[in-house]
Amino acid sequence: MTPKKRSVDDQHSRPEGVNDATVKALGELSKALETIHRVRGHLYAAHQLVGGADLTLDRVVELLREAGHSEMAERVERDLLGRNVLPGRWTFQIMEEFDDGYYAAFQEVEREAREKLAGGRRHIYEAEMKQRRRTLGMPGHEATPQE
Repeated sequence: MTPKKRSVDDQHSRPEGVNDATVKALGELSKALETIHRVRGHLYAAHQLVGGADLTLDRVVELLREAGHSEMAERVERDLLGRNVLPGRWTFQIMEEFDDGYYAAFQEVEREAREKLAGGRRHIYEAEMKQRRRTLGMPGHEATPQE
């Protein structure tokens, strides 16, 4: 059994009996979840960009018609305006499926692992790293805002 390591505060302290390998595994799982949070942000950015581009097509159609290019305006209107980005799906549908499926499952597994293996505590690995790397007593190296 690994002895309890000092941490920056009780909320991030390693529970009694939790070994180094478990802390490292939970740290990696947390890192993976953080990556999935970033993926979600990128997907939402794509959702908003595609939506904005689709709305811009209204102006494209109008300008093409004003310039006398009605055939091209009709092609843009017919082939692009309101088109699915994936079969049967606009980006809002993709986002809903991602949020309700993979994203929700990932969050649930990470939460369950923390609860079962570390008493629900988050970022133990990072808190212990902070404690090892900070210079005690130096300004800007406080363990918490209250220190």
